[in-house]
Amino acid sequence: MKGLTRDVLIEAGLKLLDEVGLEGLTVRRLAAELGVQSPALYWHIRTKQELLDGMANAIIVRAGMGPPLPGEPWQEWLARRARSYRASLLASRDGARVVSGAVRGGDSVRHFEQELAAMVERGFTPVQALRTITALSHYINGHVLQEQAVASTMAERGERPDLSELPTLAAALRSGSPIGDEVFEYGLATLIKGTESVLRP
Repeated sequence: MKGLTRDVLIEAGLKLLDEVGLEGLTVRRLAAELGVQSPALYWHIRTKQELLDGMANAIIVRAGMGPPLPGEPWQEWLARRARSYRASLLASRDGARVVSGAVRGGDSVRHFEQELAAMVERGFTPVQALRTITALSHYINGHVLQEQAVASTMAERGERPDLSELPTLAAALRSGSPIGDEVFEYGLATLIKGTESVLRP
């Protein structure tokens, strides 16, 4: 099919993901959306997992990966990177699930190398740089997995749990949700402060 490329399939896959969710996304359904037979896609995407890997790469790259800006402290860069990555995951239905189950490759790995090199220039060892980014990514993925799962469950049930016999938890929840921006920022600040203490001589 003229105009059918890997990038076109990935873009169409992300659009279909928003409509049907991860469970509803299949290569056959994607082919139907594009008006072709499934074999036409196999020139570019051989399996559903390969499609998901490409979609995950696109979600990560659109977050704006790359080294810190000139003069930007690594702490501010990590915070900016984390917020952008979270926003990119949240921008796609089941985005965190797609990324968590994917094999990294392509542009995201090349950008990742640039980030690690920039961190080494700022005093990290290669291992510290890798572990810092990995820990931060795991935190963001887990947080967004919870955010998207809770949003989906609440939409399905349309109800809230009874906390009348859990006074401490109820008091804590009156000050805010256990997920969302404030909780995310608290965890992010804690991770960055912890990284500072590891680097401190």
